[in-house]
Amino acid sequence: MRTESLSFLRSLLDTPSPSGFEGAGQRLWTRYAAQFAARSWRDSYGNAFAEIVPAGATRTVAVCGHADEIGLMVNHVDAQGFVYCKSIGGIDAGAIVGKRIQFQSSAPGVASPVIGLVGATAIHLQDKDAAGKVRKLHELFIDIGAKDAASALARVRIGDPGVFLDASLMMSDDIIVARALDNRIGTFVAAETLRLLAPAAATLKVRVVAVSTVQEEVGLHGASMIAESLRPDMALVTDVGHATDSPGISHAQHGHFKVGDGPKVGVGGAMHPKVVALLEASARERSIPLQRAALPGRSGTDTDAIFLRGGGIPSGLLSLPIRYMHTTVEMASLKDLEQIPEVFAGAILALGTGDSIGAPA
Repeated sequence: MRTESLSFLRSLLDTPSPSGFEGAGQRLWTRYAAQFAARSWRDSYGNAFAEIVPAGATRTVAVCGHADEIGLMVNHVDAQGFVYCKSIGGIDAGAIVGKRIQFQSSAPGVASPVIGLVGATAIHLQDKDAAGKVRKLHELFIDIGAKDAASALARVRIGDPGVFLDASLMMSDDIIVARALDNRIGTFVAAETLRLLAPAAATLKVRVVAVSTVQEEVGLHGASMIAESLRPDMALVTDVGHATDSPGISHAQHGHFKVGDGPKVGVGGAMHPKVVALLEASARERSIPLQRAALPGRSGTDTDAIFLRGGGIPSGLLSLPIRYMHTTVEMASLKDLEQIPEVFAGAILALGTGDSIGAPA
């Protein structure tokens, strides 16, 4: 991967951006994407946009990924100063015991992140009768080193968000691990697609808007907003998808998808057949392998919110295969990731002035 692109990716991955509190990540994304755009902006809820507008273009293609990540929100502080949280998005409570959390505090005078530990009672002190019990999230406590409720509430307030304190790392030249591949890689793809198209801006037949959406993990809210405000003629969406090449996963139930074997192309009701064909043609032209994913109902991505709007927005979905989704050790291949903006850019370059993507299949 290009050195500047990898640096941008890792900065995105390591910038806390829990759902509803994506501002720091969105500012970083906008600074990068604006280099390749004629204009960039953000809306009232923080969705971020950067566009290329060729002369005479009358149609819009949106390239979308969501900026938010899962996390925790302060819900209660007990008399001893221990913090209890609600989840922001889908959290596996059994997988976070002993993890470190950084809270974005709104308490007066607290400028730095507040660090906490998800309580991990020593095995010697655990009730043997409760051994093996999977605790629910509301049963887990977070220790921020406070002596009582007053001192804890001087550092965090109810409603403050937190994310896990795990930085990205490279396990090899190709394999990356991070807590927020889901879905900072989608916003990365949107910006990189714009970068690849920028040198050919004058020859494009469509307006291209790269979009970094908010609040996907809690209901696809940002995607619903941008579908209404942009009203694109076509949407190309990137998210993560399950790689199923680790032990214990049924391929008959979940399909067989490998890290390093190329992006996943979604096939199903939300994905317009002509957009799927356009993406597959672009991949073939570039000798990029795609893994077809059967998604007959919901895709679980921003695509589900976008394609329903405006009487039907033709949409396509390319997902990055990752292992261990919604953990702090999500794993993926940089090669797979690089191929997604290449396919998107090729598909957009192939669009002519009169192409009717929205026509019935």
